[in-house]
Amino acid sequence: MKSTKFLESLKDKSVEELQSDLVSSKRELFNLRFQNATNQLDNTARIREVRKNIARIQTIVTQRVKGLA
Repeated sequence: MKSTKFLESLKDKSVEELQSDLVSSKRELFNLRFQNATNQLDNTARIREVRKNIARIQTIVTQRVKGLA
């Protein structure tokens, strides 16, 4: 259910906004991986969630660029 709300919010954004979300998500993923490597990360499932969100954002950007959505 969370992912459907996330997808709906992504579909309302422009390509520029999606690109900025993508950059911030990649930065968050880097920080999570760094915390995981130094054993400071409590919720390791967050890494998987962020990776999937990055894929969702990239999919919508690709659809917009190709004119599919």
